Amino acid sequence: MQDLVRRAASDLIGSSYAIALTGAGISTESGLADFRGPRGIWTTNPQAEAKAYQRYETFLRDPRSYWEEMLGAVGSHSEFYKLVRKAEPNPGHHALAKLEQMGIIKCTITQNVDALHEKAGSKRVIHYHGTVERLRCIWCGSRLELDQVSLVDIPPLCSCGKALKYDVVHFKEPIPSDVMQEAEDEALKCDLMLICGTSGVVYPFAGLPRMLRARGKGNSRAIIIEINAEPTPLTHEAIPDYLIQGKTGEILPAIVKAASIIA
Repeated sequence: MQDLVRRAASDLIGSSYAIALTGAGISTESGLADFRGPRGIWTTNPQAEAKAYQRYETFLRDPRSYWEEMLGAVGSHSEFYKLVRKAEPNPGHHALAKLEQMGIIKCTITQNVDALHEKAGSKRVIHYHGTVERLRCIWCGSRLELDQVSLVDIPPLCSCGKALKYDVVHFKEPIPSDVMQEAEDEALKCDLMLICGTSGVVYPFAGLPRMLRARGKGNSRAIIIEINAEPTPLTHEAIPDYLIQGKTGEILPAIVKAASIIA
């Protein structure tokens, strides 16, 4: 594994525009369970998954019922959000922030809604699936920080008069067009993609590394590095150039250390 860590550090140092993609696997080491893993939230509670599939439709039909559920008047989804907000970044998050500070990682695109990258110090983060720290208007596109909005009267309203929802992208809800466009732009212009703790099965996010791999051949071929506890469909499709198998919280700090020596 040490040889692959040194190889990754060398590839990162040699890149001109490196980005990171992160998924639930980087946050499990902060005590946040993933959703589809062996002990995932939905694996152990299929009813919770079924309810999650209905959430966006509930918002469209009855924003008040949506907010009652999200705030805990009905169900316990709010408990998950409270847990997410209490979580602290782990060495993997801090390592990516350090790589950004070193001028190596230009952007982090994350599936996670926990905002742990920002807590660790990352500045350029694209929240592909939104974040629990913001509310969003699906009608005019406005976004507000959670502490800017009162939740005493529900549903909270946007300045345009429509109901706000959490910025988190629910099932059956389209990815905001500005987020999708920015993420695709970053993926297509990078020359190195560092994939950290994502299963590579949730679309359209999972299409980003596949899009990059299809982009070019020969000298224009980007380097894709995967860091995951286990091989994924991405691995089996030969999307990454190589897999470093293990915990992101251990491998990423090792890469930072090796990169610091090389630099």
